Amino acid sequence: MAILVVAEHDNAQLRPATLNTVSAARKLGGEVHVLVAGSGVSGAAQAAAQVAGVSKVLVADGAALAEGLAENVAAQVLAAASAYSHILFPATAYGKNIAPRVAAKLDVAQISDIIGVVSADTFDRPIYAGNAIATVQSGDAVKVITVRSTAFDAAAASGGSAAVEDVAAVSDSGKSSFVGREVAKSDRPELTAAKAVVSGGRGMGSAENFKLLEPLADKLGAAMGASRAAVDAGYAPNDWQVGQTGKIVAPQLYVAVGISGAIQHLAGMKDSKVIVAINKDAEAPIFGVADYGLVADLFTAVPELTQAL
Repeated sequence: MAILVVAEHDNAQLRPATLNTVSAARKLGGEVHVLVAGSGVSGAAQAAAQVAGVSKVLVADGAALAEGLAENVAAQVLAAASAYSHILFPATAYGKNIAPRVAAKLDVAQISDIIGVVSADTFDRPIYAGNAIATVQSGDAVKVITVRSTAFDAAAASGGSAAVEDVAAVSDSGKSSFVGREVAKSDRPELTAAKAVVSGGRGMGSAENFKLLEPLADKLGAAMGASRAAVDAGYAPNDWQVGQTGKIVAPQLYVAVGISGAIQHLAGMKDSKVIVAINKDAEAPIFGVADYGLVADLFTAVPELTQAL
């Protein structure tokens, strides 16, 4: 039994979620192979070869794969699919863009967002915004799976010595084309990989008030996050959204400021190791999951906390 992990990368480096997906694949008990599909991917391929537990890296290097278009990458995965019992993707925007197409083309049911591996055909996944865990069993010959990265420790990025094998890259499907990309640049760590996250909610009141959190985030070396309500109100950009319809995070420290704690938000951060909540409403649901709660006016408490640090 061989398992294929489809790597997420920027052609030069692996994305952190790939390492967590490798950890999930290793729990299945078979040989773990990694597919690196892109253009000019020698750097990412060499990084994949060094990941602990990986026995082979398949490298598909072609112009049609440069931008990670779902139709083209899915075709590349399908070209190799017959050799594998399981095909795993990180449950990121990248993985969730490609995996359904692969599953549909293979005529199998996708197993989404797993948080545990029970056996080679049985998996745990959250339902009802994480309020219940379903154990699902698949009888499909090939299991197409997306992996919640926060549920698995990252595989060691060094220590491996996998064989690197070039495979023929697919041609452009012609079904989609790359138009452009706007990349948000920040000196802060990436939200899903950060060890600390400072998030603001509707209680911040405005985009200008959101800047109150920046000195606190800087002192903690934290990424900035936001609730859906704050994003919908225009207080924070979309890529800061934490929650069921945003990003799933599980940092060592999560600071929730002015966030009431709606189920949608809790689903995205309740696995954080230490949760600190600041809210003037003592009955706010966020205090039900917080390790430390401060009932106070955030406009007074946040500057005092920042100064104390």
